[in-house]
Amino acid sequence: MYKRQWLYFATHRGSTTVTTDQYHYEGDWIFRCDPTSGKTEIVVCGPVPKHCIPNSVLDPKRLIFYGGTAPGTGGENDGIQFFAYDCKNKKLLYSGPDGPSRYMILAKSTGRLYYVPGKEEGLAGPLMRFDPEKGVAPVKTSATIGLRAATQETEDGFVYTVSKGGKGAEATLWSFNTKTEQVEKLGDAAVGTQGYIASIDVDPTGRYLYYVPGAHGGGDVDGSPVVQFDVKTKTKKVIAFLHPFYKDKYGATLQGTFSSAVDPKGDKLYVTWNVSRGGRVWDCCALSVIHIPESERK
Repeated sequence: MYKRQWLYFATHRGSTTVTTDQYHYEGDWIFRCDPTSGKTEIVVCGPVPKHCIPNSVLDPKRLIFYGGTAPGTGGENDGIQFFAYDCKNKKLLYSGPDGPSRYMILAKSTGRLYYVPGKEEGLAGPLMRFDPEKGVAPVKTSATIGLRAATQETEDGFVYTVSKGGKGAEATLWSFNTKTEQVEKLGDAAVGTQGYIASIDVDPTGRYLYYVPGAHGGGDVDGSPVVQFDVKTKTKKVIAFLHPFYKDKYGATLQGTFSSAVDPKGDKLYVTWNVSRGGRVWDCCALSVIHIPESERK
């Protein structure tokens, strides 16, 4: 018997000049889509009224949709809001101030949600915890971490994060133990001049991290490197330079990415690139599949 599987996602308004009553802006939307049939349904409109949703993650087991917002115009609440929405019962569980701007950690094993409040995701900050079972406001943990992007939780209960860097700080890799809430700084993430990393993945063994520096453009300056970091030895290496090869062969300059994923077998890395074809601006996207030989994973 066919069992429907849904993908949950939120809109993000783009320019704040259109988040006004003139354009009938009430807030961003949460949708769900059945990838088999293509059917898409509205889950909720404006869970936080007059706010956009640039940051979100779904707990698939408990069907709780977590979001970090950006304020539109004319709303009651200024600043970044954190919210938790129960998609099954269509109920807002929590909404409050000092939310996360760009990324959150979901501990699937416990159902807890973690984030660093405010816009300074480039630097290390206090880690907040939201426990849906308690249903109260987020509380501050004893941990401090950098969090611009994060992996999914490994089988042994670890999540790996990377800070954005900037303001005199380097992009840094961190580990977070979801069982003990202990944090460890692993080392610098950059391999060249670029340090901005907006997507990071861990392989099925939990040993290797993969990421591409230069997320918002500029990765080609360093050769559009694909980096593998060994959490056991705390060393990194570039497993592929994709520039200028793709420019010379296809006329496509791979300038950075906000989206990557490791295959469940750990032998392939999927990357969606922002691409320039002849000019300085991005004018399309490209999907690449990087095959990772077994010899690079021993």
